[in-house]
Amino acid sequence: MAEIVQQRIEDRIPELEQLERVGLFTKKEVKSIIKRATALEYKLHRLIVNKEDFIAYVQYEINILELIKKRRAHIHYQFKREEIEYPIIHRINSVFRRATNKWKDDVQLWLSHVAFCKKWATKGQISKVFSAMLAIHPDKPALWIMAAKSELEDRSSSESARHLFLRALRFHPNNKKVYQEYFRMELLHCEKLRKQKKELEKAEMDLGEYEFSPEILSAKLAEVVYRDATGKIKEAEFVISLLNIAAIFDFTKELQDFILQDLQANYTEDSLTWDFMAKRELEAPGAGEELQTAKGRASDISRREEGCCQVYEEGVKSLNTGMSSHIHRERTDVVIWSFMNSHIMYCLIVFDFQIKLQILLSSGDAEGAASVAMAATQLYSQSVSVWSLSLQTMMQLGSGDVGKLFQDALTRVNPKFCFLVCSQRGLLSAVTVIAMEIKESYLDWSYSTGGYKKCLFFQETPKMNSLREYYERALQEFGTSDDDLWLQYIQEELGPLGQPENCGKIHWRAMKFLEGESVERFTSRYTLLQTGHL
Repeated sequence: MAEIVQQRIEDRIPELEQLERVGLFTKKEVKSIIKRATALEYKLHRLIVNKEDFIAYVQYEINILELIKKRRAHIHYQFKREEIEYPIIHRINSVFRRATNKWKDDVQLWLSHVAFCKKWATKGQISKVFSAMLAIHPDKPALWIMAAKSELEDRSSSESARHLFLRALRFHPNNKKVYQEYFRMELLHCEKLRKQKKELEKAEMDLGEYEFSPEILSAKLAEVVYRDATGKIKEAEFVISLLNIAAIFDFTKELQDFILQDLQANYTEDSLTWDFMAKRELEAPGAGEELQTAKGRASDISRREEGCCQVYEEGVKSLNTGMSSHIHRERTDVVIWSFMNSHIMYCLIVFDFQIKLQILLSSGDAEGAASVAMAATQLYSQSVSVWSLSLQTMMQLGSGDVGKLFQDALTRVNPKFCFLVCSQRGLLSAVTVIAMEIKESYLDWSYSTGGYKKCLFFQETPKMNSLREYYERALQEFGTSDDDLWLQYIQEELGPLGQPENCGKIHWRAMKFLEGESVERFTSRYTLLQTGHL
């Protein structure tokens, strides 16, 4: 074992000499690296090795890479990468491969290797890691999707992404998420080609050598995916999800019309179809000239409401007709009608409230807008949407009643959701008093109901040791379920006051403490953080 370790340390000498020669590290620092690397190497070559030893090794090498990067920027030296960074990256990849070969079932370990490759290694290396991982874990649809997205985003290879989706469907022929992302990928590919064609035409370049098939540019490949998907998964909810994806892109009118026709022709026995169609009536855009006056806007609202009601009524009649042969359907009819009636009334209330506020604000009637906002929260005290609109209105007006209104909202609706929707705007308010009042209101509520966990959000440039104590005490209570808390802790250590070398330990503690779905969420977001996408 000693001979192997000695050989590995000697292999590092050229890169360490370069680091010292170009002024990135001092002689004392190089000696320290050799000492630390020797200790880590011995741990990896014991008869019984631990996963944590591999992770500690990788984290130490990554910290060196990060430090080199910072010092390069500081002294403005960008040469000798082949002699300095490349050997380190190669060594880290080798350690990752050894670890994943030994602990093949550890998906988090595989994803950590992927995250490293995204930031430091070559694009080809990412494909190799995904390929090896999928050979071990073909039963996990999320990994196929992640691999296909990587091919599209990191390597700009729609062909490889398409191939991965098709392979994924062999293992998971009825998986909705795989089909949804495959459908989205084809639309993204189409969008990219359309932009390229437009840029070439703008530059007046000859398009002869480029292949821009009219079928591909008109999203026919996405339509093929849609046909295949709906041939296997015959659910209105699934069809609507694909239609919503298509609606994101501005060139899919024909595709959207095709999906809409399919929905109306083949899924009218599902109440979700009628609910979706009714919402489309309510959200239909009005004529430009009509919306210029208050009377025109009121007329537009009436038109939408009437169209929405007609669709719901038609849906109830259709569902009643289709279910009349079954006795037990009568109760279902009542439930459907009750749901649709209450749903449409709620939509209309919120929509009407929003339009009224817009009209009052645009006409300069601040007092009227404030009065309507305050009254609405009393009438519809359980509606998050109404509270959100009311708070935003009062913030816009700079009203002194915002703090009290926000405090009332915390007691009436889901506080966390209310905070996410409303208070961030308040915290960014141009009126300092309003921002501080909302902040203090939420802090008081947070401490009384959630303790350290929620108060962490508002720490004002704390000393790092104190902040670590807050996190550690919060994790004792919430560490098994709150993946956000672990991620925030890691982000603090990556900040200017933190110690990045602590991140590896925090990560693996999170892996041990977190339970259930929180583990998967943490892994996905940690991967995004490492690759600079979070």
